Amino acid sequence: MPTVVLSVRVRRELKEEAERLGIDIRRVVEEALEEAVRRARRERLRRLVEAARRASSLTFEEWAESVKEDRLSR
Repeated sequence: MPTVVLSVRVRRELKEEAERLGIDIRRVVEEALEEAVRRARRERLRRLVEAARRASSLTFEEWAESVKEDRLSR
């Protein structure tokens, strides 16, 4: 998978302490960014579902059943 260089500024003391402790900074940053992306995607999906529920005359149960039926038909 291709990678890119990401440049951030952190306090010198923090970086030096992380290095002394043997922390893999690249791994920590990548994992934190992946988690932030997952949270943002979940929140975006939650907002979309909520907006669709408000715009629809279906109850949540009817909507869930419709989604289930659609998935089973594939």
